[in-house]
Amino acid sequence: MTAPEIRGYEDDVDNKLADHVSNASLGDVPTITRTRREPPELVRNLSPEERQRLERALTRKIDFRLMPMLILMYVMNYLDRNNIAAARLAGLQDTQSKGGLNLTSTEYLTALSILFVGYLLMQIPSNLFLNKIGKPALYLPTVMIIWGVISTATAGAQSYGGLIAIRFFLGFVEAAYFPGCLFFLSSWYTRKELGFRTAMLYSGSLLSGAFSGLISAGITNGLDGARGLRAWRWLFIIEGVITIVIAFLAYFALPNFPRTTSWLTENERQLAVWRLDEDIGEDDWVDSTQQTFFHGMKLAFQDIKTWILMVLLFGFVAAGTVTNLFPTVVATLGYSKVDSLLLTVPPYILAVITSFLNSWHADRTGERYFHITLPLYFAVIAYIIAATTTSIGPRYFAMMLMPAGVYTGYVVALGWISNTLPRPPAKRAAALAAINAVSNCSSIYASYMYPDSAGPRFIVAMSVNCVMAFMAICAATVLRFLLVRLNKKLDRGEVVKGAIAVGEAVPGEASRRGFRFVL
Repeated sequence: MTAPEIRGYEDDVDNKLADHVSNASLGDVPTITRTRREPPELVRNLSPEERQRLERALTRKIDFRLMPMLILMYVMNYLDRNNIAAARLAGLQDTQSKGGLNLTSTEYLTALSILFVGYLLMQIPSNLFLNKIGKPALYLPTVMIIWGVISTATAGAQSYGGLIAIRFFLGFVEAAYFPGCLFFLSSWYTRKELGFRTAMLYSGSLLSGAFSGLISAGITNGLDGARGLRAWRWLFIIEGVITIVIAFLAYFALPNFPRTTSWLTENERQLAVWRLDEDIGEDDWVDSTQQTFFHGMKLAFQDIKTWILMVLLFGFVAAGTVTNLFPTVVATLGYSKVDSLLLTVPPYILAVITSFLNSWHADRTGERYFHITLPLYFAVIAYIIAATTTSIGPRYFAMMLMPAGVYTGYVVALGWISNTLPRPPAKRAAALAAINAVSNCSSIYASYMYPDSAGPRFIVAMSVNCVMAFMAICAATVLRFLLVRLNKKLDRGEVVKGAIAVGEAVPGEASRRGFRFVL
């Protein structure tokens, strides 16, 4: 069947939305008048089977254009952020006479954690700015070029002070990418599709953990001393240059939002916009005039779900901070530097596999809570084993479980944010950035729990990680009870503030279309 041409839908968007927001005072809740939106002619004329076929083809096209480049960019984002852990085994802390920076254990840990200070400061402003301009295809590659240049400059550091300055600004610029990507994906995919795509994106960080070990082992073994440079300097040069090259390619690969993307046909564009509208009962990003910085922040912080999600994600990230120094932890097994770097690879490969399977099943079943909490129990077991034994076999078994135990549920939890705080986009952008920023606060202090003197069991670190994983389980449980209660209100047709639109009420169009929170 040839899809009919669609006329007038774009011009009539504002009339169909008919949203009038009245802010009588800062303390008043905005009021909304909404007329029922009708599907475009394309959707009205399709049978259910034809709609399913066209939507499946559209989703595949979006996947092909978005996901490979986003994943590759995130591989480099995470690699450039955490390659200092591998650099430690490649001579970074050696004396200056041996080509290192002569760092003490505390100075090294400070250099590791200072990145997250800049990382936290920039996330919310960056996401709100991205939402305002509506140009992710320009914004994300540009910040990637900047952080690639800064990462490459790390190879030229000659002192502890220089290293600290570089790491701070690296975190400041890198902060734009991950929360920006989460917001970007939620502007293209429906709630039932978002979990698996979030897992695909986050697989970039897990793959970078595997690649980092392989690349670092090769550079340490083959380039140490080449052209008078130690292996750790080559590590930053090679990975930084690769980042810059990929960023230039991203200018030609990434789209903006569905409404403004040129490589979609008119029919595809209308279907892409409508399916998001239909999923939530509310249109998503329309134009920059509808996106306000402070109103989005206000709505996000007025919603109790934002704060519960913040505790949940903080627990996840805090429990997973062991990956920031994973090469150091693995090195306590007593193998050579190259072998230790290679031993970091299998745990990340396992985490990639379990994350994909878990998120795929979560999207297929529409369930979130158990897909988030069950993997955390394995993380708790892993940290208990690591803190209570010095035997090599059980300790490496625990190390195998650590990344998988945390990140298998974490990728589903990231998607749960957009599922729980769907609209308006300014609110979602602010919430995603704020939650991601606060959750990464743990990375500032966590590095100091892994001094060389604490090995091989790192009892304090493993105990804190265990408690944080349990805290995440508790937060997820509280959120599920809250969402169940809100869904029951929706079933009864009662008003639920913060469920949809501008932080206001369902029922309305969303309720009539069956909007319910994902559990």
